[in-house]
Amino acid sequence: MAVRPGDGDPMSDTRPGRTAYINAHIVDPSSGRDDPPSPSGGLLSAGEAIAAIGPDIFAGGPPADATVIDCHGAVLAPGLVDIRVDFCEPGAEYKEDIASGSASAAAGGVTSVVMMPNTDPVVDDAAVVEFIARRAREVKLVKVYASAAITRGCDSNELSEMGLLKAAGVVAFTNGTNTLADAKTMVRALKYASTFGALIVQHPEEPTLAGGGVMQSGEIATRLGLPGIPREAEAIQLDRDLALVDMTHGRFHAAHISTAAGVERIRRAKAAGLDVTCDTAPPYFALNELAVGDYRTFAKLSPPLRAEEDRQAIVAGLADGTIDIIASDHMPQNQDSKRLPFEQAEFGAVGLETLLPMTLELVHNGHLSLIDALACVTSRAAARFGLPAGTLAVGTPADLVLFDRDRPGRIAAETFRSKSKNSPFDGRLIQGMVLRTVVDGRTVFAAVPAAAAAA
Repeated sequence: MAVRPGDGDPMSDTRPGRTAYINAHIVDPSSGRDDPPSPSGGLLSAGEAIAAIGPDIFAGGPPADATVIDCHGAVLAPGLVDIRVDFCEPGAEYKEDIASGSASAAAGGVTSVVMMPNTDPVVDDAAVVEFIARRAREVKLVKVYASAAITRGCDSNELSEMGLLKAAGVVAFTNGTNTLADAKTMVRALKYASTFGALIVQHPEEPTLAGGGVMQSGEIATRLGLPGIPREAEAIQLDRDLALVDMTHGRFHAAHISTAAGVERIRRAKAAGLDVTCDTAPPYFALNELAVGDYRTFAKLSPPLRAEEDRQAIVAGLADGTIDIIASDHMPQNQDSKRLPFEQAEFGAVGLETLLPMTLELVHNGHLSLIDALACVTSRAAARFGLPAGTLAVGTPADLVLFDRDRPGRIAAETFRSKSKNSPFDGRLIQGMVLRTVVDGRTVFAAVPAAAAAA
């Protein structure tokens, strides 16, 4: 039977059979595939896996027993992979939990997420990893992976039991937004993690220099009377960490790079052959410090929004491949945490449901091709974090996103599936809309058809 994107019950495919996606613009960065729409080509999923893909697999027509989804020229790509989200469970479920966070991810076309370890209790014990895995299985929406704390409690100099945590399924080690400041502890962590190929992820911000700051240092902070965080805090921390990576030959990933100097440090480290990658988040290539306006707390982020020259450097770093990955940096905060004087308000913004349209801005503005932009949120993220995701290869899980790259719209935070609405992009005009999200062959999100929405 023929189904338009968005038709039917989005949760009806509990036991997927065979589904034929026709007339889709198929884009798979992992293989370089960029196939134009065709009624004779597309993708066939069978059960939980991709069974066939190509420009002529339906030359004789789709299989008689397959559900046929006519994509009408929309882009069919691997489901997005988001390597940094806070789902706040256990401990702060009033901000977000695994169910609401997974629903938000599905609505954003994200099929795999990596949770940060700064829950309560912190993910520094295998029992917490098992709890997260069990809750994700119960929710049964997107795939939820855990990162674990480098050190006990995310704020000590005592290493966590990395070996046991890795065996329990952890995909990376990080102290979240707590910088691991002690150099000797970082050396021990890099050496210990390298014995079993684990990745160390650092929030690069020298804490004694950034401590007490709430936005980018400079003229605007001075005018607003707010304590600043200098961009040098990022550069100094990266200088130290990259020297330690060179010393230990560890695997290192720098989170949410936000400055021109930070991009240049990563560029030099890669040229030197170090095992280093980095990511950024949409606020750092789409906004600058002017978004703070008159104490707008939804624009209070960690790291802070930077100067326009830094924003342009982030765009350039994405364009030349220095920055490998775009992550949502999804950090939900409730209203009581944000509707406070700027200095007292919590850092952070939600980002799962804006990740794709904000990434597509880089395409519409001519900075990246569609396939390169999608690589930042699919194959590169999956490869670096060792996830079985981010590809449309035959035999791999049928984790897919179908989206209209050009459909205009406006971000409306009140419609988010997330429990929290703290988005600095609220009200922003965009181009790009998720039509359908598929995990293991099951549709976990389908947009309401335009006709039904109008009715």
